[in-house]
Amino acid sequence: MNLKNLETEQRNPRTMHIDSMSTLDMVRTVNQEDAAVTQAVETALPDIARLIDGICERLQNGGSLYYIGAGTSGRLGVLDASECPPTYGVSPLLVQGIIAGGDSALRDSSESAEDSPKNGKQDLLSHGFTSRDALVGLAASGRTPYVIGALDYASSIGALTGSVACVSHAAISSHAEIPIEAVTGPEVITGSTRMKAGTAQKLILNMISTCTMIKLGKVYQNLMVDVRPSNEKLVERSLGILQECTGCDREKAAELLRASDYHVKTAILMALAALNAEQAREKLTQADGRLATALKS
Repeated sequence: MNLKNLETEQRNPRTMHIDSMSTLDMVRTVNQEDAAVTQAVETALPDIARLIDGICERLQNGGSLYYIGAGTSGRLGVLDASECPPTYGVSPLLVQGIIAGGDSALRDSSESAEDSPKNGKQDLLSHGFTSRDALVGLAASGRTPYVIGALDYASSIGALTGSVACVSHAAISSHAEIPIEAVTGPEVITGSTRMKAGTAQKLILNMISTCTMIKLGKVYQNLMVDVRPSNEKLVERSLGILQECTGCDREKAAELLRASDYHVKTAILMALAALNAEQAREKLTQADGRLATALKS
């Protein structure tokens, strides 16, 4: 293993003396380094878009999206997956995050778990991964054996594979059908890839899940019309979305939300198309859940 050739493992000349800086200069320096992250992600946008299109095709044909990674990368994948159900009203099985070492590794570091390619394959099998699905392997250093093992297994059964790395010529790129490389360069603290590399991965995961859900009809205009109103804040957001879309007052929005069994998209269609809940649900089913299509019909 030769880490010193990886950009993320090299020393950053701009932070060589960060240990002697004032607190203000420290945070200013970190902020300046973070500013370069979006530029690194921008260079990867065509590949990100291509991966999103591939994922959508799999999901529209009954598949699921899986993220897999170790350490910070694994935690970011689990985070992105876990936020899809409340935001977009999808099943927890549609987008799943797998981290080396299991869920306990979300809190307690399990660094040795990333060294086994066999465990990557085994974890996919235990989560019910199939050839219909899409797998995105996450590795800031681009060389994690656990992720490579998972990608190789997914490729062998015909699943879609993508990868996200933060170094150039990443090892995992040759194991994925659609590789993404957002080269963030040396970290503020040498090798601490939870920083710039982690931020880049979070930005890319935001794009993947958000744009996928938009293409699946989970968004109308720029509103999360499939939000699941499972707490007070989300009920308030749902009422606000209803008022925004229909122009009704809060009292009418609350009435519509109750009548639709707290399904915002149904409630909007009820109001705008003068339908009852059953009729609105039927229209949405015919439109594959796409509110804009249902309204045009």
